[in-house]
Amino acid sequence: MPNPPIIATRLWLESVIIGHTLCPFAKRELERGSIHFCTEADTDPETCLHQLIGECVRLDNDSNIATTLIIYSHGFSDFYAYLDFLALAEALLAAQGYEGIYQLASFHPDYCFAQAAADDAANYTNRSPYPMLHLLRESDIEQAVSSHPDPDGIPERNIRHTRQLGLNQMQALLAACYRQKP
Repeated sequence: MPNPPIIATRLWLESVIIGHTLCPFAKRELERGSIHFCTEADTDPETCLHQLIGECVRLDNDSNIATTLIIYSHGFSDFYAYLDFLALAEALLAAQGYEGIYQLASFHPDYCFAQAAADDAANYTNRSPYPMLHLLRESDIEQAVSSHPDPDGIPERNIRHTRQLGLNQMQALLAACYRQKP
């Protein structure tokens, strides 16, 4: 059965993240089929934290999965509540002994960087169709970064690129991910 949050997220990954090279490492993993997409419909933070640890265990046990996108299809629509949950998730990873093994990247439909205006197109480097956590192996990050000619320049390049595209174009790109039919 089609899963609309996964369909929208995959389209976002393909058209925004890979299509605009916001993450120069994502295309390889998507083509290899090593990205695990999962959804969580529960809105209870404790349930969502249990799922996060379950995904860590999945990565522990399956080396064919490079990274996991946990998509919160109904929870954390408020960006500030999401940030509170993100802080809990990071603390839980450390408490469970996963610090240095896994890392979280955060994406949200209303993502706004500190000191950035809400209408800054650069926020779209971390805006996604649904709130989500991106769970990555730190060893894979180190390997990917070591083979990139300018890893420190990636964020600056993304900010320049999204601002050149402009707010209207970035809004349209994200909105198109919701309009696709399974």
